[in-house]
Amino acid sequence: MSTTKEKEIANGNDVPYELPWVEKYRPKLLDDIVGNSDTIDRLKVIAQSGNVPHLIISGMPGIGKTTSIHCLAHQLLGDAYKDAVLELNASDERGVDVVRNKIKGFAQKKVTLPPGRHKIVILDEADSMTAGAQQALRRTMEIYSNTTRFCLACNMSNKIIEPIQSRCAILRYAKLRDEEVLKRLLEICEEEKVQYNDDGLTALIFTAEGDMRQAINNLQSTWSGFGFVSGESVFKVCDQPHPIIIRKMISACAKGDIDGATASLSELWQQGYSAVDIVVTIFRVVKNFDELPEYTKLEFIKEIGFTHMRILEGVGTLIQLSGLMARLCKMGRNPEEFKF
Repeated sequence: MSTTKEKEIANGNDVPYELPWVEKYRPKLLDDIVGNSDTIDRLKVIAQSGNVPHLIISGMPGIGKTTSIHCLAHQLLGDAYKDAVLELNASDERGVDVVRNKIKGFAQKKVTLPPGRHKIVILDEADSMTAGAQQALRRTMEIYSNTTRFCLACNMSNKIIEPIQSRCAILRYAKLRDEEVLKRLLEICEEEKVQYNDDGLTALIFTAEGDMRQAINNLQSTWSGFGFVSGESVFKVCDQPHPIIIRKMISACAKGDIDGATASLSELWQQGYSAVDIVVTIFRVVKNFDELPEYTKLEFIKEIGFTHMRILEGVGTLIQLSGLMARLCKMGRNPEEFKF
């Protein structure tokens, strides 16, 4: 892990500054990447053989897609990396003109590379490219495949047109497991001398939900703001409903206690949380709520899903959430009580 301080030239003076931890601790080698070991092993085989196919890497944000491609390019190209890699992100204009001019121009450029190596074009957030640009890209991929290989990172591979998918090897990345996120967080805490408790790390893992980038950013924000990483401070920084209040609410629903459930809901609503924040956190808590019988948990999740759908359609009111509490309480009550 690099701990060297970078320098920024500001007003003619050298001003030392710290990189964001998510950049400072970004893996440089495929061996350093956390999670998705089977897929990373395939990339290691490609790095050893040197013959990289066109690639599509799909998966959730923050799980190492773009980092994997950069690590692969570094291991394949070594010192020629700067001249032989073109990266375009979703923030760049990526219409037909960019494909015809910028990408085509790079593919035609002559670069001295180690024997058997190719130039690499990295297209981040490739699923946001226009259909016209993708059509132009497939022809470019075909013509210049002798000298240039394309690596596309995207959240949903089905938004890439079929002709491009058929020209690429598709690698799918799964969400990172909690223990994988925890391992990297502990490494960073040790390197940066961060003080923390177990509740703080649990809260970071809960709020990140498999997104390593989110977990590291939340860790740095909490450490910068509070000087100690505790569960309370993490939820303040992330501004998410506290799971303890949600657990109390679900426990009340499981007992059929509508007054207790609506009291917890009102507490969260008065703190200013939106309906989406509340319903998403309810789902995440119920998913791991061991006190509920399996059948009841499934029924709860079904109702939460319907309510989430209605809220996303625009009906994000307190009445909508109160209706959810009433339905969950009804499920939590013993059916025998309703027999006459």
